[in-house]
Amino acid sequence: MNESYHRRNLLRVAAATTATWAIGREALASEVPAAKPMDKVRIGVVGIGGRGTVLLRVLLDLEGVEVKAVCDLIEERVVRAQNLVTAAGQAKPTGYARGETDFERLCETEELDLVLNATRPWKWHTPISVAAMKAGKHAATEVPAAETIDECWQLVETAEKTRRYCVILENCCYFRNVMLVHHMLRRGLFGELRHCEAGYQHYLGYDRATTARVWGEKVRTANAYPTHPIGPVAQWLDINRGNRFDYLVSMSADGTRGNRDADINTSLLRTVNGQTVTLYYDTRLPRPYDLIYRVQGTKGIYSGTLDQIYIEGRSPKRHAWEPLDAYYREFEHPLWKAWGERALSRGGHGGADFMTLYRLIKCLRTGAVPDLDVYDAATWSCLMELSEKSVATRSSPQDVPDFTKGRWKTTPPIGIIGV
Repeated sequence: MNESYHRRNLLRVAAATTATWAIGREALASEVPAAKPMDKVRIGVVGIGGRGTVLLRVLLDLEGVEVKAVCDLIEERVVRAQNLVTAAGQAKPTGYARGETDFERLCETEELDLVLNATRPWKWHTPISVAAMKAGKHAATEVPAAETIDECWQLVETAEKTRRYCVILENCCYFRNVMLVHHMLRRGLFGELRHCEAGYQHYLGYDRATTARVWGEKVRTANAYPTHPIGPVAQWLDINRGNRFDYLVSMSADGTRGNRDADINTSLLRTVNGQTVTLYYDTRLPRPYDLIYRVQGTKGIYSGTLDQIYIEGRSPKRHAWEPLDAYYREFEHPLWKAWGERALSRGGHGGADFMTLYRLIKCLRTGAVPDLDVYDAATWSCLMELSEKSVATRSSPQDVPDFTKGRWKTTPPIGIIGV
């Protein structure tokens, strides 16, 4: 990147950091305008299995939330969810359990502001979000938001046509270390960003029956779960907000089996602003859990695997890692300063579940545009099919669609969330 671009980018960042995360989304607002503030957010929850129950408990702990309807294939889960809601002091929500598509009746019948989708398998994520938006409700979906590029476009076009939000519930964007790095990037500590690395590295074993309940039945020689690693990286790189992913190449290591999911998938992305990203998917070989989260700039580097940092001219030892303690004291993200203790005591995934839903409800109640939008949902989710196509064609480059249709050029970067 040239110096003139760098100066312009710094000016955009400086302006964005004085506002909330969502300020500056004028380009998005032209298609999906900010809603009016609401005292109560009326919610229907679809999918009350393990993940849905976790999210329901967090919702019931937030101010301004009314759970009005719950839906699941299994009636016992619906009853359990209804009991959780009444135990929290709210009226009994309407239950829906008449089959796989009963979410359509929920969307069409209930007076709701938001339909939250935590279903498995993933094939229902897009249909539920689309049904919610077409019925005049905002949608929030667990990851991935879609399984195919066509579904990604369906989400984008429905959100723009109905003028409703479609939020991807990517909790990794709210990890404490992720938000610390985001804050430090906006303060210029890493200099000009050059490269990021991330990966979903989580040993799930070879039990296809078990993993199918999570990932779905389709065998994919691809990066089959990209949003956890790519979400934070995309925000650090200002993707869809002054930058975008240009193309991807991918290859998989699958030994001699050939007809199974990839043991390890490695994808490489390049942005139009000249940065690179290495992205991994590794769930079948024995290993400790590790999302990597490496960010490297012209002035320093952070390693999530080591949970250590090096900043040139600041770190006490030349070319040596140092702990993050001093950086948390100086650069702790304002959201974590204000809500970290409550998040850690109330939500899973290191408090990120609480932060994700707290921010969504806060935005809806104040009339602000949510932190994550339909363009994020589409851009992050489409990497599944793109990596699959690249692997199938000897790692040929695959162009990443511009779901914003050019609006990324004028949309300012994400600033620092206000409390």
